[in-house]
Amino acid sequence: MSSTVQTTEESVAVVGGRVVTPEAVLEGGVRIEGDRIVEVGDVDGDADTVIDADGRLVLPGLVDLHGDDIENHLHPRSGARMALPMALASADRANVAAGITTKFHAISFELDEEADRSPELAATLTAAITAADDLLVDHRLHARCEVTQKRCVDAVLEVVENGDADLVSVMSHIPGKGQFRNIEAFKRYYENANEHTAEEAEEMIEERTDIAMTTLRERVDEIVAGAHDAGAVTASHDDENPAEVERLADAGVDITEYPITLETAERAAELGMTTAMGAPNLVRGESQWGNLSTADAIEAGVVDTLVADYHPPSLLAAAFVDTGESLPERVNRVSANPADAVGFDDRGRIEVEARADLLVVDRDPTPTVARALVAGQPVYRADQGVR
Repeated sequence: MSSTVQTTEESVAVVGGRVVTPEAVLEGGVRIEGDRIVEVGDVDGDADTVIDADGRLVLPGLVDLHGDDIENHLHPRSGARMALPMALASADRANVAAGITTKFHAISFELDEEADRSPELAATLTAAITAADDLLVDHRLHARCEVTQKRCVDAVLEVVENGDADLVSVMSHIPGKGQFRNIEAFKRYYENANEHTAEEAEEMIEERTDIAMTTLRERVDEIVAGAHDAGAVTASHDDENPAEVERLADAGVDITEYPITLETAERAAELGMTTAMGAPNLVRGESQWGNLSTADAIEAGVVDTLVADYHPPSLLAAAFVDTGESLPERVNRVSANPADAVGFDDRGRIEVEARADLLVVDRDPTPTVARALVAGQPVYRADQGVR
């Protein structure tokens, strides 16, 4: 499932830049014909459209596997819902301005009315993303399944069977486990962030802790099997310990998102799973929940990809956080690596025959996008660098 990106057969040359390929930083530019890159480095600047990078960095378009920012566009305040076309269009523009050219909207199918979430709303969002044909970036669905809710499981399975999801993740937000290892933290989150009463939070705790672990595992197995049958990649969320990640790997889960501890991330790496951590965690220098920091996980060599999570601008900024690695390695973590993790090997890299998703980036004083191209088409401009 993807939104339609219009392409033409016109040529485009991005010249005068410092091009970040998967292996190196090259002086020169990129030449595009149609939606594909045909030259990298010392390119022929005779093209229908010429973009002068003016010494800036030229990066591949970013690939975000987990971004739930669409929720803020749809409900800027709890209970205040904006029109869906407006929300999707504003999310589209915000993401391309942040350098994201392939966006996996992490849509929660959880029933939580106080947080403006429901299976029905998620299905409506899914339909809108699937039908959209006038957006700037490539929009995909990451269906998030809260396995403590049977209704959520059924709704996600329906979307999966329809072939609407490219990525499906399973999670169990149980008090005393994972992200909410501290039950008091669970109460505060659901009372404050989601505006539940204390009594409602207590009811949710009782409901979620009353489900047998065997039932949860059966639901995970059902979701993973259904997703793989439909050709979708699978992920798990907030894996708590090595034993849990082993169980999920045995079930066929491909990606572990936000492992809670370093030991868990290390075990996932040993098992061959892709590990995704939050870009805002790296940019801020800490986990919002006091869990594993992205910086520590990178230092240990167990982070494959970064995701925008709740803040799209952090994905680009994360590539410029000094981790002691080369710039191409850091850029790969927000472009080529996430693309590879979901089998999109045609993008996320500047090389001949790759899809021409490109950014012209000002590095200082903070990383910002001056120009963006999607499938060879200039779609965003924040400077005057065209002749």
